Amino acid sequence: MSATSLVSKRAAQVSFAVAGIVPVAAGLWGVFQPLVGSLGSQLNHGRYLSGLLLAIGLVFWASIPGIERRTERIRVLTVVVVIGGLCRLLGVMLGDPLSLPVAGALAMELAVTPLLCFWQSRLVPQR
Repeated sequence: MSATSLVSKRAAQVSFAVAGIVPVAAGLWGVFQPLVGSLGSQLNHGRYLSGLLLAIGLVFWASIPGIERRTERIRVLTVVVVIGGLCRLLGVMLGDPLSLPVAGALAMELAVTPLLCFWQSRLVPQR
């Protein structure tokens, strides 16, 4: 692997590690912090969805070693995240409030994650 490729790989690994903090932290928060005003089944569903978010972040993190060989996994995770982001965007278009946390989540889901996926696909596989 060339020096340039190695630098790009390390930069991608660091970027994935930093970006992964968002779903892991948000997932953990959602598991342990109940949704204000929610009923039992809503609380349970919120915890389940937060667990999925946590899992997405953990699987992204698990992809960091050997990142240049994880294209299929990262693409599948990216599709899941983008579909979730499109559903969130639809909610905003239907009248859900666009708060700073929602805007940040949309940026991660519809911009940052696809850009990271594209970057990863450009890494040269190690031989």
